Amino acid sequence: MEKFTSLTGVAAPLKITNVDTDMIIPKQYLKTIKRTGLGGGLFAEMRYNADGSENPDFVLNKPAYRNAKILVAEDNFGCGSSREHAPWALLDFGIRCVISTSFADIFYNNCFKNGILPIVVSAEDLAKLMDDAERGANATLSVDLAAQEIRGPDGGVVKFEIDPFRKHCLINGLDDIGLTLEKGEHIAAYETAAAAKRAWL
Repeated sequence: MEKFTSLTGVAAPLKITNVDTDMIIPKQYLKTIKRTGLGGGLFAEMRYNADGSENPDFVLNKPAYRNAKILVAEDNFGCGSSREHAPWALLDFGIRCVISTSFADIFYNNCFKNGILPIVVSAEDLAKLMDDAERGANATLSVDLAAQEIRGPDGGVVKFEIDPFRKHCLINGLDDIGLTLEKGEHIAAYETAAAAKRAWL
């Protein structure tokens, strides 16, 4: 998993509450088990018209936000069905950080396992960050995970809390497999000892 230490990039404002996982990546894109190639389906029902053309009114289709790395969203982001394809699609598009006042638990956990930083802020701080994000090409935010702060284009700072273990995993690029491999020597020693005790297996 790619490490997350700090990130500076354009932040896109998504002023919609209760964005569910079907909105993030519609069901027709769930046939694959690959983590790549899903960026084109991100928010597909809002990004594209019925004829497949782009909806010019959707935020990620606007020139200033096509390369957004951060998403500033309203309350209860990632609710609905449990689908890991949702963070996969965000990551494949280029989104490495989502900021909201609250997240659905499963989506929140899946973000950490896929190298995305979900940040919970107060309603007051979200309003400030949403205002920053609405500045178009000037909507650049800097996220420092080590310092646990978001810095706006005018120098304003928003502090955020994060579980220390999850912070450690993101900074070191450790998903569940990576955490297991850290115990590789212990696992190998156990297997060697077990094989010696049960030579008939």
